[in-house]
Amino acid sequence: MALKHLMSANRPVYLKLRDQIAAAIIDGIYAEGEMLPSVRALAAEQGANPLTVAKAYQQFQNDGLVAVQRGVGMYVVRGAAERLRAAEREAFLREEWPEILRRMRRLGLDPADLAERV
Repeated sequence: MALKHLMSANRPVYLKLRDQIAAAIIDGIYAEGEMLPSVRALAAEQGANPLTVAKAYQQFQNDGLVAVQRGVGMYVVRGAAERLRAAEREAFLREEWPEILRRMRRLGLDPADLAERV
């Protein structure tokens, strides 16, 4: 399974990788209670440095979204998908939506008209 590559070139690689893993958890690719791929396996799959993958995984562990089972690996904890979804929703509304809304207004687009297209 190849994770989608994100387009933001300015962000550090480990944050891009973290976003990809978060999306996979939200989408159920890595289900709650399921083991994540090993650091080496994900690094090989993504063509990334294992230290970069480890740094991304460490952030999930620090945030309480994954837990380590010694000698076995990391698994997604219960409630991780909803916590990630809520955090991403908040980040979207705070960081991305204002710019999208400004652009829509600049282009003369009404959000109500766009809702009909969905």
